[in-house]
Amino acid sequence: MELNRIENILEKYFQGETTIAEEKELKDYFSSPDVAQHLEQYQPMFGYFSQVKEQKSTQEIPLITKSRDKKRNMAWLSIAASVVVLLGIGTFMYVSEKNTAPVVAQSELGTYDNPEEALAATQKALAMLSNNVNVGIESVQYIQEYEQSKNKIFKQ
Repeated sequence: MELNRIENILEKYFQGETTIAEEKELKDYFSSPDVAQHLEQYQPMFGYFSQVKEQKSTQEIPLITKSRDKKRNMAWLSIAASVVVLLGIGTFMYVSEKNTAPVVAQSELGTYDNPEEALAATQKALAMLSNNVNVGIESVQYIQEYEQSKNKIFKQ
């Protein structure tokens, strides 16, 4: 009767369905000297469990708290963000330095010895100003048309 019970508990053990009391019963059975011959193959396994249970670990396990990990991650994140910001500023300065016109001495600005050259330069500057003002006026006309349409729809 006991052998059938042990076989049933052993089957349940391998299915993962045993209780703690049944597992203790298996350990007691396999640690005894009178184990059935066809079940002797499981004796080292249960003997190992009881042998390991007796061992005590003397090794100290360091505990790493989550707050310590968060602080370490936050430090690396802030360093990476600083590097990205510095690279962005450096790239902006490098690109803007290339795009700027060379600095002209203050004495060279707006002085012409020849009156015809001065007239031509002035006419060129005024033509450019006129073109830009015309573009701005066209944009304002679109805004006025939009305002009129909006007022018709919403009737204030």
